[in-house]
Formats: sequence, C-alpha cells, structure tokens
Amino acid sequence: MSDANKVHIFDTTLRDGEQVPGCKLNTKEKIELALALEDLGVDILEAGFPISSPGDFESVNEISKIITNSTVCGLTRAVQKDIEVAAEALKYAKRPRIHTGIGTSEYHIKGKFNSTQEDILERAIQCVKWAKNFVDDVEFYAEDAGRTHNEYLAKVIKAVIKAGATVVNIPDTTGYCLPHQYADKIAFLKNNVPNIDKAIISCHCHNDLGLATANSIAGVIAGARQIECTINGLGERAGNTSLEEVVMIIKQHQSLGLYTNVNSLQLNPLSKLVSDTMRMPVQPNKAIVGSNAFAHSSGIHQDGFLKSAITYESINPVDVGADTSKIVLTARSGRSALAFRFQKLGYTFKRDDVDILYDEFLKVADSKKEVNDDDLNELAKAHQTSPILS
Repeated sequence: MSDANKVHIFDTTLRDGEQVPGCKLNTKEKIELALALEDLGVDILEAGFPISSPGDFESVNEISKIITNSTVCGLTRAVQKDIEVAAEALKYAKRPRIHTGIGTSEYHIKGKFNSTQEDILERAIQCVKWAKNFVDDVEFYAEDAGRTHNEYLAKVIKAVIKAGATVVNIPDTTGYCLPHQYADKIAFLKNNVPNIDKAIISCHCHNDLGLATANSIAGVIAGARQIECTINGLGERAGNTSLEEVVMIIKQHQSLGLYTNVNSLQLNPLSKLVSDTMRMPVQPNKAIVGSNAFAHSSGIHQDGFLKSAITYESINPVDVGADTSKIVLTARSGRSALAFRFQKLGYTFKRDDVDILYDEFLKVADSKKEVNDDDLNELAKAHQTSPILS
C-alpha cells in the first residue's frame, strides 16, 4: 500500500494514559512499556510532559536513549521554558518530536486565557518557531479544536504550518463531537488550508460521550493520517481513543484502503502488561482485549458459533493475541454448548443422555452464575452411575 494510505499510530499511554488517577508510573515502568510499545509497532511514542516534574523529565530522557525505531515525543505548553526543557529531555532521541500548542476554542481563549483570537494566533506561531529551533519534527495541537469555529481553526492551522509544524493535531478535547461533525472538521481543513499538504493531520479524541474511536475513524476517512490513542483506552476522565480498537477497525475494514504498522498479535499481551503495570483492570466487556470479548453464553449465540465461528465473531481471537474463544455455561446456554463442553472434558454422550443431563444442568445453572468443569464432572459421574443406566 502507498504511504499516503498509512495511518500513523501515536501512542500516548505514557503521557495521557498516565493521567488516570492511580496510574502513575516510575521511570523503570515507563521504560518497560516504551520498549513493548515500540515492539508493537507504534510510529510515535509520547513519553511524557518533561517540564511537569523531574521524574517525567528523567523518563523522557531515558526513553529517548533506548528507543531506536519509533519517534519519541515530549509534550509542552506554548511556553518557551517548556519547549527548552522538552528539547533537553529529547536530546538523545534518534527521532525527536516536540508536541506543543494552545487552546483555540472560545471556551479556552476567553475562559482559560482571558485573551483574544489574535493573541492566541501569535502565541501558536511563536511556540512552533521556538520548537523548530530544536527539532525538525514539530507537532502543534489546537486544544479543544472540536469546539473551535472552523474558520478560525483553519487560520491557525495555516499559520502554524507556515511556521514549521509538520503535524497538526485536531483534538476533540472534551469528547463533544459527533462522528460526522468531526469528519466535517477534518474535511474543512483539507479543503480550506492551502498548505495542508505540508503536514499530517492528527486525530486526538476523548471518550466523554463514548465516541472517541468512532470520531478517530471518521477523521481518517476524511483525510487525517495520524491517530493519537492509548492501550486499553486509558486517559483523562473517560479516557482516550483505544489503540486496539482503531487498529483492528482499520485492519478488518480493508475497503477503507488504510493500514497501520501495528502487530495485532501483540494487542492482548500488551493490554495485560499495561493493565498490570498501571494497576488498572480492563473492563470485561472491553472490545478486543476484555476477558469477555470472545466469550459466548447465550444458547442461540453458542449454537451459531459452534456451527461457524464467524457467525458471532468478526475477529479471530488468534489475530489479536487472545487465547481462544470461550463457551461459558449459564442458565441461558443450550444443549449444543453443554454437549460441546462435555466433549472437551472427554465424555461422549448420546443425544438422549444430553437431554437428561440438560435438565440437571439447568438446576445447577439456576443456582449459580456460571457452571464450571467441576460441576460438569459431577453431573457426568452422577449420570453414569444412575440406576437408569445400570
């Protein structure tokens, strides 16, 4: 595929993901995850916010020394000192990037900065120029772009690209946009910023309304070519776009004509590593990496799945590094699932036996949430020693 169709994966698990209360990482933990993320195939690794603390500076600095393939990125505000500190932290990076920017919506301009559009435009240009003194690769973020008027946003983006920005980040900071609104915003920039071909448009979507993944995909369909995301969807408030979700959507929907460099076989193992390291459990029903992502408990679903897996699974669990699909026995399960599980345990029962066992199984299932192998073994032994069979 053409490079024009590549979607760059910008992972911010170590920066935005770490902003989740209780998920603070030390330098050693950050290095371990950084190496795993590079091995996964992420293109850009946002290692931290160097000026925020000595620990974050050290982490960015140490990660810069060991990462060889991925671009290492440090976040800053539109403040000269921030940018100088980030440059120092990134001085050992093979491919350094400074990620700088400022809020562009009226909520930020007036409520946060007590400023004007003209002043914010000048500050946006200036921060890019400062960053450009240290690195060639400068990403500009227009914070709260999702709620920024398109005409003003286009004016800012045109100016920062002229100042040297190589990537322009269009964050839906509060997760406010609907997918068609976010796509329209990206399309507006593509069509109204004359120098937009000189930069990559990036999607940074938050999940406050549960639309981060949908908005990011809408963004790349509209012409963006970078998605900023985190493992397990970790991030500020309700989280960020989930890396595993966007990667697998792009992989499964080949009609989009897009691709990433991520090795999907590592998604589940890395999800577990991040969960364990950051001490943040993954919700069971989480797409792709949740413990129930490939579990079937409804009798109708189980019957269809056992006949043909694709009936109820659009993704093969092997493709994302999951162990296998699971048939979970509950009071909603049917005879085919029960027979399947008995067979897995080494029993070969005829249909009449399964009918009898099913009635006994339902009694057990009604008394507990899930029927396990020990329960099945007891049912099988009781059935085999029943007077009816003697």
